[in-house]
Amino acid sequence: MKLALIRRKFSATGGAELYLQRLLRALVENGHEVHLFTESWQGNPEGVTLHPVAITGSRAGLPLKFAEAVKRELETQSFDCVFSLERTIRQNVYRAGDGVHRIWLERRSEYAAWWKKPFVSSGAFHRNMQALEVRTFDPVNTGHIIVNSDMVKREIIDCFNFPPGRIHLIRNGVDTDRFQRGLRAETRARFGVKEDEFLLLFVGSGWERKGLGYLIEALRTQRGQKVRLLVVGKGRKPRGVPRDVIFSGPMTDTENAYAAADLFVFLPVYEPSANVCFEALSAGLPVVTTAQNGAAEVIQEGVNGSVIARPDDIAAVANAIRFWRKQSRPVKTAFDLSLERNVSETLAVLELAAREQRR
Repeated sequence: MKLALIRRKFSATGGAELYLQRLLRALVENGHEVHLFTESWQGNPEGVTLHPVAITGSRAGLPLKFAEAVKRELETQSFDCVFSLERTIRQNVYRAGDGVHRIWLERRSEYAAWWKKPFVSSGAFHRNMQALEVRTFDPVNTGHIIVNSDMVKREIIDCFNFPPGRIHLIRNGVDTDRFQRGLRAETRARFGVKEDEFLLLFVGSGWERKGLGYLIEALRTQRGQKVRLLVVGKGRKPRGVPRDVIFSGPMTDTENAYAAADLFVFLPVYEPSANVCFEALSAGLPVVTTAQNGAAEVIQEGVNGSVIARPDDIAAVANAIRFWRKQSRPVKTAFDLSLERNVSETLAVLELAAREQRR
């Protein structure tokens, strides 16, 4: 197939960006002709034809400008299937990996400090994003939608009345072999973690949305019990952080962080389906996360992790940490976490959309 993929921006470490890099590689290896429409890309993906989309303007207007510019570019060419990982105007398949912006704003407001609540949804950027989302989720403009959790599927149906039969659940996939090759002893020594210390792990940037503050509060309840926390990623360091917290910054060898840890804790206020949870499970780590994370749908309570009803329920998080301190590792997950499964299921939807376009 001749495929057009759309993603506006990429960094070296973001979860969605890493997912797309792996998907591009898999599509090329399967013999497909792959074209990528993007505003910026770090690195040159092998075997992929890049189509730079140059736009300028304010932050508030850029998403719509990008969507309109890509639409104009696509109208001059022919593809078997247009697959967008960005909120754009017209595509055969859209992957809603970023969830629903309206729901994100609702969750953000729910958990924000009282004085921040009036400002959470204000501003032209959020208005424009919601308006663009209405166009993306219009069944006239989008043939099929791929979601990575049932949670997001329900949100799309509730908010936009998109036909359920054209929404396909394809859970995230990761390089499972990579996350089973981490070096435990060497990495613990690298960060000064003793053998008898219980190490919690948090991986991600955008710490407010992903609940790092709640995890740090739960860590305070474990004082004197040889529990430490390793934070991998970038963000604004909270004030008054306990000495038991280690900030590593971004890591290219995160498989070693998973190997060094004893429990992965990720407490987002809204997350369509966190890739890092799949990485942790691949490494055999139990995962403590929230019901606001679509990845919680693969957690079996007490078997491979725990699901907390609310990220701000510090007592529940603390209890989960205490529970998992007494359990053996590695844990096993019944669900197939592999990237190969994800790519196979994604290709099936792209091929379906391509057949429909040929009719």
